[in-house]
This record gives sequence, C-alpha cells and structure tokens, in this order.
Amino acid sequence: MTDRKTLSLDAGTAPNADPTAAWKISDKRAEQLKERARYNRRHPSTAHKALWAELDNKGVGNFAFSREVVMGSAIVDFACKTRWLVVEINGETEADTTIAALSDRKLTDVGVRVMRYDEADVLDDMDRVKSEILAELEKPFEKPRR
Repeated sequence: MTDRKTLSLDAGTAPNADPTAAWKISDKRAEQLKERARYNRRHPSTAHKALWAELDNKGVGNFAFSREVVMGSAIVDFACKTRWLVVEINGETEADTTIAALSDRKLTDVGVRVMRYDEADVLDDMDRVKSEILAELEKPFEKPRR
C-alpha cells in the first residue's frame, strides 16, 4: 500500500527567500482572486458591514480605505494603501487562523502593517477598534522600497 499524500500550506521557510515571490501569481489565479474579492464585497458579514460603515468616505482620520482588496496572493478585508496598513476581521476556524498567519507573514515581509480583530470586537467595541486603527495610521513608518 502506498502512503497517502496530504495537502498542506507551504510556510515558505527558506531563510533567504525573496519576500515578493509570494506576490507573483498566475493570471488565472489573479482573476480567481478578483472574482472572490468581488463576491466578498457583495456578501459582507455583519462585522464587515459595521467596520466598513466607519472606514468608508475617510471616516477614520481622513484616511482612504478600500475593502476586499487583492494584495499579492491574498484578499485583505480593508486596506489603506497610502499608509501600507491592512485591517482584517478574523474567521472562526482553525484553518482560517493558519491561513491568516501565513497571509500576515507574507504581507509583513514586504512592509505592509496588519491589524486583526475578532468579529465580536468589531461589533461590541467599535470605538476601541477605530481608535486603535487611527493610532496605527498616525504612526510614522518607513515606506518599503521596491
């Protein structure tokens, strides 16, 4: 009997790996990600709707955000491109946390700052979430060079 192979996520642990390599995807994959992002924009969760209501139209510190943005090989919930900041709302499953950790690492490797919140935090304590996002937006940061 042969051993069964299992599908897993490649953590990309090569010490000298190019961090931008994770951003290089095929045209077919890019199109699939765009379609998924479009679907996510059309079918947001309650927490996504609530946070977007606050971030839309420069609602936090006069910074512009986009929602469900394709960045490299990931779709991020909210992105302030001028400040290299991403705000994500956590999913509930273990697979979601594994994928989130990998996605966060890929984003931070290229200089994107990532903030994560649970759905309950967004729905129950929006003022704290907004103040933390604003504090991060106002922090000085060094824009990565390409």
